[in-house]
Amino acid sequence: MRTFAHLLSPGKIGNLELRNRIFMSPMGSNLADEDGMVGHRLRAYYTERAKGGAALITMGSVSIGYPDGSSNWRQEAISEERHIPGIRALAEDVHNAGAKLAVQLVHAGLVAMNDMLHSRPVWTPSIPKSTKEDGDMMEGFLSDELEIFSAPFQQMGPPQYKVMSSQDIEQLVQMFASAAGRAKRSGVDAVEIHGGHGYIISTFLSPAYNQRTDKYGGPIENRARLLVDIVKGVRSEVGSDFPVWARIDSQEYLMDDGITLEDAKVAAYLGQEAGLDAIHVSAHGHTGKGGTFTSGHATHTPSGFVKNAAAIRSVLKIPVITAGRIEPHLADRYIAEGKCDFIAMGRKLLADPHLPNKLSAGRAKDIRPCIYCYTCISQIFFNRSVVCAVNPVTGFEQTVSDITTSQKKRIVVVGGGPGGMETARYLSSRGHKVTLIEQSGRLGGAAKFASILYKPNQQLVSWLKSQIESSNVDVRLNTRGTSSLINSLKPDAVVVATGAVHASPNIPGVDRPNVFCGDDIFSLVSGQGLDRISDYKVGTATRIALKVGSITRLTSIPSFVRAVSRIWMPLGLRVVIIGGDLVGLELAEFLANRNREVTVIDSVSKMGGGLQVVRRWRVFMDLAALGVTLLPDSRDVVIGDGTVSYINLNGQTRSLHADSVIVAKGAEAELSLYENLKNSGFNTYSVGDCSGVGYLNKTFLEAAQAASNIEKS
Repeated sequence: MRTFAHLLSPGKIGNLELRNRIFMSPMGSNLADEDGMVGHRLRAYYTERAKGGAALITMGSVSIGYPDGSSNWRQEAISEERHIPGIRALAEDVHNAGAKLAVQLVHAGLVAMNDMLHSRPVWTPSIPKSTKEDGDMMEGFLSDELEIFSAPFQQMGPPQYKVMSSQDIEQLVQMFASAAGRAKRSGVDAVEIHGGHGYIISTFLSPAYNQRTDKYGGPIENRARLLVDIVKGVRSEVGSDFPVWARIDSQEYLMDDGITLEDAKVAAYLGQEAGLDAIHVSAHGHTGKGGTFTSGHATHTPSGFVKNAAAIRSVLKIPVITAGRIEPHLADRYIAEGKCDFIAMGRKLLADPHLPNKLSAGRAKDIRPCIYCYTCISQIFFNRSVVCAVNPVTGFEQTVSDITTSQKKRIVVVGGGPGGMETARYLSSRGHKVTLIEQSGRLGGAAKFASILYKPNQQLVSWLKSQIESSNVDVRLNTRGTSSLINSLKPDAVVVATGAVHASPNIPGVDRPNVFCGDDIFSLVSGQGLDRISDYKVGTATRIALKVGSITRLTSIPSFVRAVSRIWMPLGLRVVIIGGDLVGLELAEFLANRNREVTVIDSVSKMGGGLQVVRRWRVFMDLAALGVTLLPDSRDVVIGDGTVSYINLNGQTRSLHADSVIVAKGAEAELSLYENLKNSGFNTYSVGDCSGVGYLNKTFLEAAQAASNIEKS
């Protein structure tokens, strides 16, 4: 059993003593009250992470000049004395939970959305250069999303820019200093100066934005002067013994003229010499490209910034903090190897606030995993509060009680997919007697297939299964949830979580031997339900191999299937996928990574339904890099002999070569069991795709709502 000795060891920044090396990464949450005030909801959100064992909670993106220079709807602020009481109350809550509190100070500069919305000029080091490639963000929004995203901008004219004068710079330095002084008077333990992510300091540091010819432009020593001035101004305000550090970009991705690692090393060193106690290493990218958000600060690359952090640490005498999708066992190793000193976790602590405590207690297997779906980050584009796809309590901590119920009920859950397992797990943890019925021989449902296509899903399914195994849930596999069986269990409530059904789409040629539907593909990768696939689609040798895999349970191991599929799959070289939503695009990426020539075709004008917008940007970028062709706005599809024909947006008939065709659409809600049970007098609830096909965030939210309603009934 891993002890995580280095990750859990005490640490120190300046004179600030910390109980371990795990920080809650600063993130915008949109949970503040009106006018940037810290209220009960925001306090509960941060305090839950403090209770969970993190050494330091960092309030993310706290405006120093609110509303001027603020970026988000419902952004926290520390720009006036009236903001102090709420922050002081939060500091007391965090301290009572055994953690320390830092406040991240920020002026948004060029991305000060509230300034733009109210026709105030945004501060900038110089007028931004116009380029022919302003970005691709808009292409990634679905139609309804674009309408929501664009609505606030309808009343706006073109952005107005204010190139900062020396007087403006002096004012900005004072704003940072005054905000730091308020933080100290609020009982906060440290401040972080946000010098990254396209905000004002970042644009001074970046040669892509900073075209100045005075002492604040040109070489990195000049471009870092604003950071140095702010550090000195803050230090003069708070004194030498109050911890101060800065978050900086170690690199700017998806752009040729941005911050480089060498720039970041110089900026970090100059910040140290100006009085910083630590450096927090992050990254950024082209502000107009959707891929920035998964290349930069919320990287999709495991341990994405560790190499840069180690390089920056090599030129410093002060500690280095880094974030970037770092798993706990690797975090422990990186600290031991001296690559960094502290680890900032954001998405992981949204998924499981108690991750640090579980590591300390030797219960790493009980940590609810983040699946890196970007549900949390995507909310900011629609002026919504933070949520987590796999933890419906995130953002609603103040409404949830952790006290187990005294009124124990008998509950039957039908369906062993994620929705059923999560409902059963949660209700059992609350003290209820739960029976989970699954008609197949394994738990996981359709998520077993999703676990093969997208590896992080495997961790979630494995976690759910392990939680069920260690609970008091009575699991009954190979059992149908009939009315007679359910009636014999005399439940107080029944939860139906049986998933969607796949209707046969009305596509000419869909019955050809080279055409596979979603259920067929699931059978091919799992070895289950092979009898429903016709002999002319799957040869005898393939059928035998898959049955052996099923009997030996090898095909129940997603990692095994992923590995074997790189060597052999019963699919041709040229694959056409009909259906461009989540499943179709994930399948396209999976097959393209296995040397298939993939085309995705759909009648919709925008593909990627079911994916959160930030992850959709990443998937589109990866598919383009893999050479996958996307054909939206394609109607009247006909599957021929080795071909797929369609009519494009211009009314022209086009034809594709297709060795194999996969129909990745047709999933529909199926509520017949729910309705039968309800009509029979049972107190019945539905969870997941049986009530309407959606993503995991819908499933987990409905599971939580059903559990809450059952307890109230």
